[in-house]
Amino acid sequence: MQESVRFWDKVAQKYAKSAISDMPSYEHKLEVSRRYFTPDSHLLELGCGTGSTALLHAPYVAHILATDISANMLNIARQKAAEQQISNVSFMQGRSDQLNPKVPMDAVLALNLLHLVDDRAAVIRDAYRWLKPGGVFISSTACIGDSKWRFAKFIVPLGRLLGLMPPVYVFTQAEFEQSLKKAGFEIDYVWRSEKFPSVFIVAKKPA
Repeated sequence: MQESVRFWDKVAQKYAKSAISDMPSYEHKLEVSRRYFTPDSHLLELGCGTGSTALLHAPYVAHILATDISANMLNIARQKAAEQQISNVSFMQGRSDQLNPKVPMDAVLALNLLHLVDDRAAVIRDAYRWLKPGGVFISSTACIGDSKWRFAKFIVPLGRLLGLMPPVYVFTQAEFEQSLKKAGFEIDYVWRSEKFPSVFIVAKKPA
């Protein structure tokens, strides 16, 4: 965990300045996510980074608790929220197992996160526990274990050794979907990018 914290603290400023590599895909994910929101919705975002997605979703919901392990990322996020005069997003530093939301959530978001945690099953179980019946877990996850992207698993260790990448865990889309179902979720929506190994899934907690 400390290795990941050091990595994201180190790259926070560069990350904040980087452009989104596939804007049409990003906008599609935003639009689909908002189908599940209402003006009364309470959201929790895990791994919010510099807060860009949380701040874009803010006008569509009542409140967002946006969390990350990196203090430097959150400092940038808070500055952006202040500059945009957005007051319904709160930021908190911590891992998922350190969180204890005060109200049941309508949606939990984990975007570009679950391939970076060493125990994705635990994070998924936490998300299930935090959600209201009928609530949704929205994730975008790099499933580099699938055949088209298998070469990436050889690049990841080198990137990590050189300090260019954080720890990345290899699994397939089928394995990921199975971990969601094992936690009790029902898969409601699946979409996969043609350009990247990212799988976007909306999983619903049964009502």
